[in-house]
Amino acid sequence: MTAVPCNIAADLPTLAAEHPDRIAMRCPGRGGYEVTLSYGELDARSDAIAAGLDRQGIRRGVRAVVMVRPTPEFFLLMFALFKAGAVPVLIDPGIDKRALKQCLREAQPQAFIGIPLAHLGRVLLGWARSARIRITTGRWAWLADTTLARVERQGERLLANTRASQLAATEPDEVAAIVFTSGSTGVPKGVVYRHRHFVAQIEMMRRAFDMQPGGVDLPTFPPFALFDPALGLTSIIPDMDPTRPASADPRKLLAAIERFGVTQLFGSPALMRVLADHGAPLKTVRRITSAGAPVPAEVVEKMRALMPGDGQFWTPYGATECLPVATIEGRELIGLRARTEAGAGTCVGRPVPPNEVRVIRVTDEAIAQWTGDLVVQGGLVGEITVAGPSATDTYFSREAQTRLAKIRETLPDGGERIVHRMGDLGYFDRDGRLWFCGRKTQRVVTATATLCTEQIEPVFNTHPQVRRTALVGIGGFGAQVPALCVELREGVDAREWPRIAAQLRHLGEGHVHTAKVERFLRYPRAFPVDIRHNAKIGREKLAAWAAKQPLAEAVEPDADERWNKGGR
Repeated sequence: MTAVPCNIAADLPTLAAEHPDRIAMRCPGRGGYEVTLSYGELDARSDAIAAGLDRQGIRRGVRAVVMVRPTPEFFLLMFALFKAGAVPVLIDPGIDKRALKQCLREAQPQAFIGIPLAHLGRVLLGWARSARIRITTGRWAWLADTTLARVERQGERLLANTRASQLAATEPDEVAAIVFTSGSTGVPKGVVYRHRHFVAQIEMMRRAFDMQPGGVDLPTFPPFALFDPALGLTSIIPDMDPTRPASADPRKLLAAIERFGVTQLFGSPALMRVLADHGAPLKTVRRITSAGAPVPAEVVEKMRALMPGDGQFWTPYGATECLPVATIEGRELIGLRARTEAGAGTCVGRPVPPNEVRVIRVTDEAIAQWTGDLVVQGGLVGEITVAGPSATDTYFSREAQTRLAKIRETLPDGGERIVHRMGDLGYFDRDGRLWFCGRKTQRVVTATATLCTEQIEPVFNTHPQVRRTALVGIGGFGAQVPALCVELREGVDAREWPRIAAQLRHLGEGHVHTAKVERFLRYPRAFPVDIRHNAKIGREKLAAWAAKQPLAEAVEPDADERWNKGGR
């Protein structure tokens, strides 16, 4: 009996044979028409595309950049590439064009598959000069060698007289994809996913969230839709710009949820806020997962109120390099809200089995080999690390970054594994829950203390006229002056700032660590955020802005007194 290849697409032929007419995906089409793909169609058409790609030279081990919008073509193409054993390269389309060019240069793709606009960029801006095979999703082979439609028709002809599987015999350690990080804290890095990483992610999510076949999913981050067929789910691809979840139209999302009976939903914290503020009931949704940044407890509370009584709101913790790491359900998170608002950090729950999560002493240096003395005692803040089946082991063509993020650990049986450094600070509480305190690179180090963003900002975010805050450091590392950048809620008059600043200062004096914040700066616009989830605050940009602001600040003289008398 032939062993089933280790491949995210390996279950698709079986599901297609057992449930050929079950809808795998519903996608917005051209002109507003809906396009559906059954499991049978997804399997057959991705087989044909895989065969056509092979004829073009895109086969096992070949790196192919994919710059295609979340249309039916994207999902057919991705499954075809997985089946062929090729290596799709995925880069966020909204990143800075110079960073995009650098990512493409590092990836050294042999093939470029994209929409016509992407090919125009390739030619005009010199993207992916290494690509010798060029395929467009457009109707004509403009600036490309051929079209995806022609590739599929060619594959259909090749398979007309055979039922041979197009699923390559990929091994667990073979490279399955290169997925670039969003670059929210620096230049994007290409995370090398092996086939075993994708397979492990699917199994861990299935167990952690009790995902059962037959459900209907609305994944507002398109790459997550690739997991759905392996889980036996139907994907509803939303009518929205996936690079701008904070600007999504809640009415369109609600219409899709109601029309198709969506049972589970994935979205960034920014999208959750959109739905929470809209306030319409999510009558059929039984499970929501939100990741990309901490979800404010007030948003979790609002969303839970919109779901049926037995609904669950999960906030998995992880990163492009390793997901899922830990998770917590909304009820427990809401119960810990007071601790978060008092400066404890954000609870991200308990590790997802079989992950081993440990907290090590903070250092900005590389750690080549794991030793037991790296681990800090319970309750102390350190850097979060994870060893587990979905933890990736390298960045593509980034040896220096790999050394900084990975630790080799020798196991008792003589084997070896990679421990991934999350680059996040946190600690374990007495109940075994993991608390997130902020990014290591965004910590503020003064002459006397180290301040973590997620232990400072939630205290000040309780102010009713504040939308969000961001802790930054001004000056040299080790002698930084802590400053709090403040984004006021929409509609708050800027002339109120002196009073609000005084009240924030008073709030800070209520805790030892927040009392160390010396400067309060009103940011005149919405905070810069990451392009993937619109949720991670661009503190590096805010720090550069804060450093240019004048030292003098106007604070209303009697504001503190009014605050103390209950004038808030």
